[in-house]
Amino acid sequence: MIRDEWLKQVLEQPLREEIQSDGRIRRWARIKEMDGRALRVILLSDGQTIHNAFFDRSFTEDQP
Repeated sequence: MIRDEWLKQVLEQPLREEIQSDGRIRRWARIKEMDGRALRVILLSDGQTIHNAFFDRSFTEDQP
């Protein structure tokens, strides 16, 4: 289960942010309580509404 405080961490302190071609915003952050796994949160183009959130197994911090 993804906790609200983890979502807040990703929104407020992302390691990386990308804007998709459809205007949605991807943000990632490492979650210490989950052994440092990366949580990806996808926001609608308004930058506030969460569309989806999941632990991203393919995330690496050195991606462009």
